[in-house]
Amino acid sequence: MTTFWRAIAAALLLTMGRVQLCSAVEMKVSREALERTLKQQLFSGPDGRYFVKGNAQSGCYTYAEDAKLSFVQDRIVVRLKTHSRLGKSMRGTCLGVALSVPAEVSLAPDAEGETIGFRDARVDRVSDQKELNFLLSPFLSHQIPSSLKVNAADLLRKALEGSTASSGYKVTLDRLKIHSIQIQGDTMVVDVDGDISVK
Repeated sequence: MTTFWRAIAAALLLTMGRVQLCSAVEMKVSREALERTLKQQLFSGPDGRYFVKGNAQSGCYTYAEDAKLSFVQDRIVVRLKTHSRLGKSMRGTCLGVALSVPAEVSLAPDAEGETIGFRDARVDRVSDQKELNFLLSPFLSHQIPSSLKVNAADLLRKALEGSTASSGYKVTLDRLKIHSIQIQGDTMVVDVDGDISVK
């Protein structure tokens, strides 16, 4: 489990003890923490690459690397470098063209029940050349995941599994409900409530 999710579990533990005093807890996730999580979950392949199409052994492929995350208005923007060999695979090689261009993908944060997700993934920019954008944007738009989801309650429960050994108390998350996710400046604000038991 990543340090990011352990930190979230600790923050929830500290604030959930006060749930009787307030109806919801506001959890703030920094841009840096979200970028680390993105890299750990998507860019964990060989050489920190995320293959959109094909793999390292494919003749034709498209992969992204060197992701940099920022918040722009109500969207999460990921700037990355894309490398492609586009064409027809024949006997382990790609008959076509090789391209390496910067790209920009944006996602909208989303919440439903116990799930933190990202929806409405779209390619905002493929390169600085309009002609190349015109050719590549439709192709890449169909290759990026349409939605990404993480069950936050499951991750928090896993983080709490070792609570007895580390604290002497058995701490369990009984219920978690995410009400909303908003971007405020350089922070993603998650509004949650839930129930935690300590034995």
